[in-house]
Amino acid sequence: MKQQRVKSTAEIYNIPQAMIVPNPNQPRKRFDYDELENLAQSIRENGILQPITVRKREDKKYELVSGERRLRAARLVGMVKIPSIVINIDDKNSAMFSIIENLQRQSLNFFEEAEAIEKLVREYAMSREEVALKLGLAPSTVSNKLRILRLPEEMRFELARSGLTESHAKALLMLEDDNQRARALSIIVDRHLNVAESERMINQMINRNNRSRNPLRGIRDVRLFINTLNHAVDTIRRAGVEADAARSETEEYIEYVVRIPKSEQLRIALPGETDEAI
Repeated sequence: MKQQRVKSTAEIYNIPQAMIVPNPNQPRKRFDYDELENLAQSIRENGILQPITVRKREDKKYELVSGERRLRAARLVGMVKIPSIVINIDDKNSAMFSIIENLQRQSLNFFEEAEAIEKLVREYAMSREEVALKLGLAPSTVSNKLRILRLPEEMRFELARSGLTESHAKALLMLEDDNQRARALSIIVDRHLNVAESERMINQMINRNNRSRNPLRGIRDVRLFINTLNHAVDTIRRAGVEADAARSETEEYIEYVVRIPKSEQLRIALPGETDEAI
């Protein structure tokens, strides 16, 4: 993909804050109020040390490209004009510029980052390889980040609210359905489990699910079970009953069938019984 050259006036303009509109491609959805207050206090004392970046729109207003936190904090202070650098850039590169700035500042949570990458792929027709190249990431990293968006919105919110990590989110994807994931997430939050503990707990859930589907998987050594059946059949035969045993095995189960002739005159003597007792 041919990269657009970003043209800048290289001059700082004091633009009325009322003429600056938000960037619709801003990847950050949540802003910490305390952090904004701290930044606002710094602006009160020192002013805006690094100008925001904007681009001019056809309606003569200016669209923010980068510097959302600075703009919000400046508005908290009540600044009428905002120091700004004007650049000439299209929609796609404006979105990328905003994402890159936030990634470099590490100001996005991992879901916001994944949602921003998804937007570049879906709305701007960028391949995952192109996104990876632009962001300085491996293509596999981009794919893994997009995978966590398979989690429902309420689960994403709880993960972010509880201060859990991207690795916690990936661990939840080991489970097959959202009900199991929700139960696992509740346990992780309640017990304050780290990633390793979460993965261990989820693996235990998966093993329990597998055993419930196929009880034989819960037997450590199926051969012991088969040997017990064989011994029982031998005992019946030694008692004079012509029992017939057949065993078959598939990928999913082992089938063991024992056929015993029905006869009222036959009876297997129990230990301690004699012929007189019959």
